[in-house]
Amino acid sequence: MINYAQKIKEYRERKFLTQVEFAELLGVGKTTVTRWETGQFEPTIKIKKKLYELFIEAGMKVED
Repeated sequence: MINYAQKIKEYRERKFLTQVEFAELLGVGKTTVTRWETGQFEPTIKIKKKLYELFIEAGMKVED
């Protein structure tokens, strides 16, 4: 299972993106990204698919 909170933050740091920039990339609000990173909420299935593609493209190990 993917730890989205950890992976989202790792991706943003690798790409030097702010939460706002990352939110714009995915078409969501900054608050949504903050909630994902703190583990309050998980992304929807549609967003998870986009995230998976971004993680793979960035050369990140996806499955723990």
